[in-house]
Amino acid sequence: MANIPPSLNLKAAPFEASSITSAAAAAASAANKDRRMQSAEHLVLDLCNPDLRENALLELSKKRELFQDLAPLLWNSFGTVAALLQLMSCFKHSDEIVSIYPVLSPPNLTPAQSNRVCNALALLQCVASHPDTRMLFLNAHIPLYLYPFLNTTSKSRPFEYLRLTSLGVIGALVKVDDTEVISFLLSTEIIPLCLRTMEMGSELSKTVATFIVQKILLDDVGLEYICTTAERFFAVGRVLANMVAALADQPSSRLLKHIIRCYLRLSDNPRACDALRNCLPDMLRDATFSSCLRLMIQQREGGYSNCFTTCKGLALSPCKPEVGLII
Repeated sequence: MANIPPSLNLKAAPFEASSITSAAAAAASAANKDRRMQSAEHLVLDLCNPDLRENALLELSKKRELFQDLAPLLWNSFGTVAALLQLMSCFKHSDEIVSIYPVLSPPNLTPAQSNRVCNALALLQCVASHPDTRMLFLNAHIPLYLYPFLNTTSKSRPFEYLRLTSLGVIGALVKVDDTEVISFLLSTEIIPLCLRTMEMGSELSKTVATFIVQKILLDDVGLEYICTTAERFFAVGRVLANMVAALADQPSSRLLKHIIRCYLRLSDNPRACDALRNCLPDMLRDATFSSCLRLMIQQREGGYSNCFTTCKGLALSPCKPEVGLII
């Protein structure tokens, strides 16, 4: 049997077949990747063609997770980011180009306009999320184009989708801990805009806005910024307290989680911790949210088991309390 050629060795055949199959699968995978990339490149080019832009925007936003390195492609393709900003700010109406900003107040935004802008924002979120394009995105001050959407107060669905998607872009920026990102955002109006959404948005918008404030606070620069003046601290504290009061009627464990994390991070600052002794909501010291906290414990395996003790510590201790809630 030792002299039998490998092609006739029955014991070797299965391994050779397996190797061939693996190679074929790898080749097919590479071919599929190339086809997807070519498709993405064509769609990105179509964004600059007014006649093809609408379909390209829809397809790219739906399939953005399938296209690897879509963010660098969007950013480095000539005219693409400008086209996305145009999609966000302008709409064809008959033979005119009409700015979207005037339809924000009074609120006249249609569902079709909102969907179109949200699709453009979804692509910008890809750019904001990618490590190779994140700082380029910030240096171009692209987030400032989103702020008019966050400044709206209408609770209609088109406006709510617009706010939520805009918050998603900012959330993508702060999700990666980067002091440079936080410093940029603090140089803008992001805190007042998030506080506005935390007061009047839907539960999901409130949750994302509170998450953004939480991530800003978790950075030392952000904590120092909020606690530098009493005006800033009490502006944040007032909104957090109002949200706690509202949650007593409509509990939300995920929103409460971020609110508690904000309070706990504020307690890292000695002056803020001292102020919280007097302004921490009573409902965080009693059993008002016991059911929400039990749910958190079940979902996160005990990460919130010391909640009542910690919140009471904020009210009673002049120094920083135990911060076991931050997970």
